[in-house]
Amino acid sequence: MMQARDIPLLPRGVRLHYDKVRSTWVLLAPERAVTLDEVGHAILNEVDGTRSFGEIAATLAAKYNAPAEEIAKDSAGFLGALRDRRFLDVTP
Repeated sequence: MMQARDIPLLPRGVRLHYDKVRSTWVLLAPERAVTLDEVGHAILNEVDGTRSFGEIAATLAAKYNAPAEEIAKDSAGFLGALRDRRFLDVTP
Protein backbone atom coordinates (compact mmCIF):
# COMPACT_ATOMS: atom_id res chain seq x y z
CA MET A 1 0.00 0.00 0.00
CA MET A 2 1.22 3.48 -0.84
CA GLN A 3 2.33 5.53 2.19
CA ALA A 4 2.00 9.33 2.39
CA ARG A 5 5.79 9.79 2.42
CA ASP A 6 6.43 7.50 -0.58
CA ILE A 7 7.58 9.21 -3.77
CA PRO A 8 6.10 7.67 -6.92
CA LEU A 9 7.99 8.05 -10.18
CA LEU A 10 7.88 6.72 -13.70
CA PRO A 11 10.82 4.39 -14.27
CA ARG A 12 13.22 4.77 -17.16
CA GLY A 13 11.47 3.92 -20.43
CA VAL A 14 7.95 4.63 -19.13
CA ARG A 15 6.17 7.81 -20.18
CA LEU A 16 2.80 9.46 -20.63
CA HIS A 17 1.86 9.86 -24.27
CA TYR A 18 -1.17 11.26 -26.06
CA ASP A 19 -2.27 8.76 -28.71
CA LYS A 20 -3.65 10.89 -31.55
CA VAL A 21 -5.12 7.88 -33.36
CA ARG A 22 -7.25 6.86 -30.37
CA SER A 23 -7.63 10.41 -28.99
CA THR A 24 -6.64 9.27 -25.52
CA TRP A 25 -3.73 9.27 -23.08
CA VAL A 26 -1.67 6.11 -22.68
CA LEU A 27 1.14 5.05 -20.40
CA LEU A 28 3.88 3.60 -22.59
CA ALA A 29 6.58 1.16 -21.54
CA PRO A 30 8.83 -1.04 -23.64
CA GLU A 31 6.52 -3.40 -25.54
CA ARG A 32 3.55 -2.50 -23.29
CA ALA A 33 0.91 0.18 -23.05
CA VAL A 34 -1.98 1.03 -20.75
CA THR A 35 -4.87 3.19 -21.91
CA LEU A 36 -5.74 5.79 -19.26
CA ASP A 37 -9.10 7.22 -18.38
CA GLU A 38 -9.43 10.83 -17.20
CA VAL A 39 -8.88 9.90 -13.56
CA GLY A 40 -5.78 7.84 -14.29
CA HIS A 41 -4.34 10.63 -16.41
CA ALA A 42 -5.08 13.22 -13.71
CA ILE A 43 -3.23 11.13 -11.12
CA LEU A 44 -0.22 10.36 -13.32
CA ASN A 45 -0.02 13.94 -14.47
CA GLU A 46 0.88 14.85 -10.87
CA VAL A 47 3.61 12.20 -10.57
CA ASP A 48 6.89 14.05 -11.04
CA GLY A 49 9.36 11.96 -9.05
CA THR A 50 9.92 14.68 -6.46
CA ARG A 51 6.63 15.07 -4.60
CA SER A 52 5.39 12.54 -2.07
CA PHE A 53 2.19 10.58 -2.48
CA GLY A 54 0.67 12.64 0.34
CA GLU A 55 1.44 15.87 -1.50
CA ILE A 56 0.02 14.49 -4.75
CA ALA A 57 -3.18 13.32 -3.04
CA ALA A 58 -3.60 16.72 -1.33
CA THR A 59 -3.09 18.52 -4.65
CA LEU A 60 -5.69 16.34 -6.36
CA ALA A 61 -8.17 16.79 -3.50
CA ALA A 62 -7.84 20.57 -3.71
CA LYS A 63 -7.92 20.63 -7.50
CA TYR A 64 -11.09 18.53 -7.74
CA ASN A 65 -12.71 19.69 -4.49
CA ALA A 66 -12.97 16.11 -3.23
CA PRO A 67 -12.40 14.47 0.17
CA ALA A 68 -8.66 13.93 0.70
CA GLU A 69 -9.18 10.47 2.24
CA GLU A 70 -11.16 9.27 -0.77
CA ILE A 71 -8.63 10.68 -3.24
CA ALA A 72 -5.76 9.07 -1.31
CA LYS A 73 -7.50 5.69 -1.20
CA ASP A 74 -8.39 5.65 -4.91
CA SER A 75 -5.01 7.01 -5.99
CA ALA A 76 -3.13 4.49 -3.83
CA GLY A 77 -5.04 1.63 -5.42
CA PHE A 78 -4.37 2.89 -8.94
CA LEU A 79 -0.67 3.59 -8.35
CA GLY A 80 -0.25 0.29 -6.51
CA ALA A 81 -1.65 -1.60 -9.50
CA LEU A 82 0.76 0.23 -11.81
CA ARG A 83 3.65 -0.59 -9.48
CA ASP A 84 2.65 -4.28 -9.48
CA ARG A 85 2.75 -4.23 -13.29
CA ARG A 86 6.14 -2.42 -13.25
CA PHE A 87 4.83 0.80 -14.79
CA LEU A 88 5.74 2.74 -11.63
CA ASP A 89 8.55 2.86 -9.09
CA VAL A 90 8.23 4.11 -5.53
CA THR A 91 11.00 5.41 -3.30
CA PRO A 92 10.34 5.43 0.45
